[in-house]
Amino acid sequence: MQSRFRSDRRLTVRMTVTLFLLGLLYVGFVAALIVLLKSWVLVVVVAAGVLGAQYWFSDRVALFAMRGRVVEREEYPELHGVVDRLCAIADMPKPVVAVSDIDMPNAFATGRNPDHAVVCVTTGLLRRLSPEELEGVLAHELSHVAHKDVAVITVASFLGVLAGLVVRFAFYSQLFGGRKDQNTAVVFAGVMGVSAAVYAISFLLIRALSRYRELAADRAAAQLTGRPSVLASALTKVSGDIAKIPSKDLRTAQAFNAFYFTPALGAEAGVSRLFSTHPSLEQRLEQLGRISTELGEAVVPGEPRKAD
Repeated sequence: MQSRFRSDRRLTVRMTVTLFLLGLLYVGFVAALIVLLKSWVLVVVVAAGVLGAQYWFSDRVALFAMRGRVVEREEYPELHGVVDRLCAIADMPKPVVAVSDIDMPNAFATGRNPDHAVVCVTTGLLRRLSPEELEGVLAHELSHVAHKDVAVITVASFLGVLAGLVVRFAFYSQLFGGRKDQNTAVVFAGVMGVSAAVYAISFLLIRALSRYRELAADRAAAQLTGRPSVLASALTKVSGDIAKIPSKDLRTAQAFNAFYFTPALGAEAGVSRLFSTHPSLEQRLEQLGRISTELGEAVVPGEPRKAD
């Protein structure tokens, strides 16, 4: 079913190109491992198993990692009400609604398709945002589901996960294995080198796609709600509050930055911003400002919406 979120051809092209390039990289990676390890059965079984697990269980893994739990309407009626309203406007299936009991203000969407999706917000976000700002954030997350870029990021990140697992497996096999000869050392070095190269390339491709999809989600949310200034207000508030959280307290959350509304980065991100999963706050606000001008919006951020 086609939702009413405005389609984004540039996002679709970028997702297609990224998956194509990662597919080529994946085939080359598997072929190299088969040559090095001389066991195509082991390589294919491990690769297929990791891909299947990541595709089918990514939503459960993300919820578990971020201490999220599914909540019913009776427990969070206002949150469900906002999701219901946005899904009706967008003409899309309602995702599972979850809440993570952590103070970091954030939200994320995950799932393999619009019929099997989860939208999760933290209690820190619920405490800090007005109902209008929460609507803007949820519209952003729902656009990820409607555009199917959540599933693309999940599949795309598979290659990096697999490369990391291979490196660990090779390292511990070398460390705790039995007798080592020159051939074993050569194979070990080859596996480590190929895996490191694959991880680096997939890392850069995924982040380039991730930064664009965040801008696309901001655009889609602003156009659906007609309130880009409210989304800008939420972005400013959430980014400012996250920057005040010590970096050591954000480390667990950083593994899921590609899925978040705003990355879990401390105030002193340094060089890491060059490889961020998100565009800068300035870029996002500038885009929302342009959309606000195009829509002729003259509403002060946070001001209640006037009745139609």
